[in-house]
Parts: sequence; C-alpha cells; structure tokens
Amino acid sequence: MSQAAINSYKADLRAIRFTLYDHLKVQRLFELEEYSHLSREECDAIIDQCHRFATEVTGPLNGPGDRAGCRLERGRVITPPGFKEAWKKLFELGLMSFTIPVKAGGFGGPRAIGVILAELQSGANTAFNMYPGLTHGAADLLETFALPEDQQRFLPAMLEGRFSGTMCLTEPHAGSDVGATTTRARHLEGNVYAITGSKCFISSGDHDLCEDIVHLVLARIEGAPEGTKGLSLFIVPKVWVNEDGSLGEPNDVTTASIEHKLGIRASATAVLNFGESGPCRGILVGGRPHQGMRQMFRMMNTARIAVGVQGIAVASAAYLNALAYARERLQGSSVRHFKDPNAPRVPIIEHADIRRMLLEMKAKVEGMRTLAVKLALHADLAHALAATDEGRAAHHEGQVDLLTPIVKAYCSDQAFRICEMAIQIYGGAGYVQDHPVEQYLRDAKIFSIYEGTNHIQALDLVARKLQSRGGENLSAFLREVNGFVAEHAARPEIAAEVRALGEAAATFERAAGTLLEFFMAGKLDQVTMVANAFLEIMAEVTIAHLLLEAAGVAGAGQHGTADEHGQDEFDFARGKVMAAKHYVNYVLPGVHAKAAAIAGGDRSALDIPDGGFATAR
Repeated sequence: MSQAAINSYKADLRAIRFTLYDHLKVQRLFELEEYSHLSREECDAIIDQCHRFATEVTGPLNGPGDRAGCRLERGRVITPPGFKEAWKKLFELGLMSFTIPVKAGGFGGPRAIGVILAELQSGANTAFNMYPGLTHGAADLLETFALPEDQQRFLPAMLEGRFSGTMCLTEPHAGSDVGATTTRARHLEGNVYAITGSKCFISSGDHDLCEDIVHLVLARIEGAPEGTKGLSLFIVPKVWVNEDGSLGEPNDVTTASIEHKLGIRASATAVLNFGESGPCRGILVGGRPHQGMRQMFRMMNTARIAVGVQGIAVASAAYLNALAYARERLQGSSVRHFKDPNAPRVPIIEHADIRRMLLEMKAKVEGMRTLAVKLALHADLAHALAATDEGRAAHHEGQVDLLTPIVKAYCSDQAFRICEMAIQIYGGAGYVQDHPVEQYLRDAKIFSIYEGTNHIQALDLVARKLQSRGGENLSAFLREVNGFVAEHAARPEIAAEVRALGEAAATFERAAGTLLEFFMAGKLDQVTMVANAFLEIMAEVTIAHLLLEAAGVAGAGQHGTADEHGQDEFDFARGKVMAAKHYVNYVLPGVHAKAAAIAGGDRSALDIPDGGFATAR
C-alpha cells in the first residue's frame, strides 16, 4: 500500500483535554480580565476546528509533500501540490491569529491553548506548519516592538495570510555565534536602510503561498560596535510595502539555493542574498538601533518553545501510529503458551517488550505535553497579572525563563528517540515508506539542531537561568516539587514513586550545587561538558513530577472497579497511574547516575589528545 493512501495523522483529544482542564485547570484564565472574553466552550470549539483541519487538510499532505519536496525554478520556490490551498484555508479559519492580541487584529487567546493548536498542526504536517508558524512568530515580534505605523503596514496582511514572515539570523560563518554577523545596514532616510549580505538556513525563506514575504533580518549598521551589542533588526520585505500597505517594487532579495534535507523536505530552507545586485531596503524595527538581539530574542524564545512543541507533536503522532499498529499486527504466540506450537498468533501489543516501549512513549509524550502547556500557562499568567500583581507576574515569568530550555531541548531529544521506538515496534515495516514513522524520525532530527542547538539550551540553563533573579526561579521550582512530595508521600498506590521523586529532587539540588562549585573554581570547561547531563536531570525530575501529579488527578475517585466507574474512565485513570509509575521506576533512576558522574569530575573528554580519537585515513 502506498503512503498516499494512508491518512497517518492521529491525535488523542481526550488526553489533551485532561491536561488542559483536569490537570492544569487552564479554565481559570477565563476568570482574569485579560481572557474574560473567552470560555472553555469557545476554546474547545477552536481545538475541534483545528483538529478537523489537521485531519482533513494538512494530514493527508504530509507524506506526498515529503516525497515531492520543494523546487527552485527561475529564482522562486515552488511548494508541493495542495500547500497553497491549505494555506488559504488555514487563514480563512483564523487559526494562526488565536494568540495575537485583539488590538492587533487577533483573537487574544491564551498561549496554553495556542500550544495545543500548534501541536495539532505540527503533528499533522510539520513541514507545512513551518510556513504559518514563522509568520505567527514574526507577527508577534512586530506587534511587540514595531512602530504603530509599521504594525499597520504589515500586521493585517500577515494575519490574513497575504504576507508571510521569517527570521534571518544565520550566516555561513555565524551560526550559534550570532555576534559574528556581517550583514550590513547603511542609513538612507528616516528609519529606512540599505541592506547587504547573505543569510543561510532560512526556514520558509521563499515560497509561492502568498503575495509577499516579510523577512526580519539581523544586520550591523555602519559604525556600530562589533559583537551582538552592535546588531539591529530590520523589516525587509521581498516586495517593498508602501506606507498604505500596497505593494511597490521588488526588493533585491534573491534565493540563491534551497537545501536538500534529511527531513521536513516540504519546508523550503533557503540561502538568501540581500542587496547583491540591486537596491534592498529595510525598516529599522521600532526605530531603535542596536536593539536587534533584544528584539529578536522575543521571536527566538517563542520559536524555541515552538520547536519543543514540534517534538511533542511528532512524538505523539509516532506513538499513536505505533499503538494502532501494535493492536493490529499479529506476530507470534503469547509467552504463556510458548511451548504450544499450535497456539494462536496474537497482536504484538500482547508481547511484554512492545508494551514496555509503548508505555515509555505514552509517559514521555504526555509528560512533555503537560510541561509545554504548563510553561505556556505561566506565560499567560505573567501577562495577565503584569499590571496588577508585579510579584506574582515576576514569579510566572521566571518559570517561563527557567523551563524554556527544558522544553526545547528535552522534548526535541526525546522526539527522535520516541520515533526510533515507533520504528522498532513496526519492525521492518517501519523502515519503509509504506508507513509514516520513518518520515517522523527524519523530520524529528532537526528539532535538536535549529533555534539554538540543544547544547546551547543546556548552556543557557546552567550559565544564565539557574542564577536568574538571584536563584529565586530555581528555588520556586524546587519548592513546588518538594511541596508535592510532602503532600503526597503517603498516597496509596504511588507513595513509593512520590518518595523516589523526592530523592531525585534532592539529587538534582546537589548537582546544581556541584555546578556552582565548578563556576566558583573557574572550571568553565567542566561546566560546559556536563551541561547536557544536568539539563536531562532537571527535565526528568520535572516530567516525573508532572506525571505523578496527573496520576493523582486522574486517580481521584477511581480506586474502585471498572463496573463502578465505567470501563473507559477506569482504563484512562489506570493509564495515567501506570505511565507515572513506569517513568519513575525506569527513567528517573538515571538522575542519580548522571549526578554522580557530574560530581565525579571525570575529565576524560577534555584531556584526550586530538590524536587519541582516531587515525583514520
């Protein structure tokens, strides 16, 4: 059977709604003035609408789009068949405007719901969702920093899907080292500058989906200081946009090439040249020079969370497809009848190792989704309370800062591993294109690389986020975990797991102390070497806490029988409990091993001579 005949997209709306409303109680946002114009019913209707769009429109395009890829013809990128129609439908539904403030023409919805909409869309078709996703991020940045006249100039068209957006940071010699940017800006008049330079690895850098592409370009104004402090941010449309919003003459923005990639092949990743052979004009964002990194961090942090959500989305799709396959695929007899050559063949979900992999996938997917929604909920509360309760707002903003590298790095790393397990469950069938999981694996690999590699996220965590607000963000995080442990340590069925969480949290705190000692001793190379392990420790403590919390919520009142509660409700609650127990008993012990390795101070990776790695010719 060809993949084209398979609609592989699957989502578990019941699990999603449990996380939103039963566990994290996102509905409390609607009691705040900022979100009082909304209700759970309205948000549920939007979730359902997004799910239908993903199921009926973009999901069926995922496999065919991967095979067709993008083409560069006469300097213009051609997207796969069906993408134009999907783009038009997406913006007709208004799904990309959900979290944009009402004053800017959006729906003014909370990010906690926006995360779920992003998951549904990315899970159905990651490559397609890159185009509107970057547009949303660019629109959010302009709504925050652009001058009112420039907002009016660009935002309505971006929210209507007539214009798209990108972020242009990377250069061939300036990837993670953004301060090495050589793209230049020469003042022309007012806030208008001539832009010259090249950018690479630009997602959605060119396409045929809409009238214009609004590039947000980091460049250095002539005479500005070197490094990141001298960078400014410019609005550089592919076609110049007049003050009244009408299109003018084309800017000299050319697509030199597009990358041929392992995954997300239907997303055009472009090399762009600005001002190479003609005039290329850009508008200084907010009229403020040398603020480029501060402004771009708004989009970068949003994008980092979005990448974590991409990981959750693809991991969830891989898990649900593997689950469906395991329920249908007959292979071997039950181990209980291994001596009987005539025993009937059983679905592979009856085999213990398959169940182990499926439960690990379930636990990680649901734990990561809860983490992403919780981070977004913190962001919503910080925004809503900013004008009335500065202290509480600062707390929530601090948790956003602390958890962002966790969401980006852990969720993207685990997405690849979950996709790998999905292929393993399929066996040889998973290795071929007749089934979707091989594409999920290929698509997932980029998540740990772009928007700041996961090592960059780990360095951000240990070098900046742990010490932020004098360590209060970390202290607040630990108080929450330890408070949960103290309250639930004697809870039936999960008491042992809760105590294990408390022990892991204590180990995590000691590991943080070890890092501080490394800093104070000037052992910065040691810090960078163990940063990834430390991020994993914090992520695993976080996920274990959230899974146990979910188990407690789901298990409340479910200690009877299936006959008392109904089979579906009973099974759902038991699933939450078993997912938490499995994660705590099989994943969380790694916290202690990694912490011991950090404390041990091994320097072998630092001390091995270059020639000691290999002498291959």
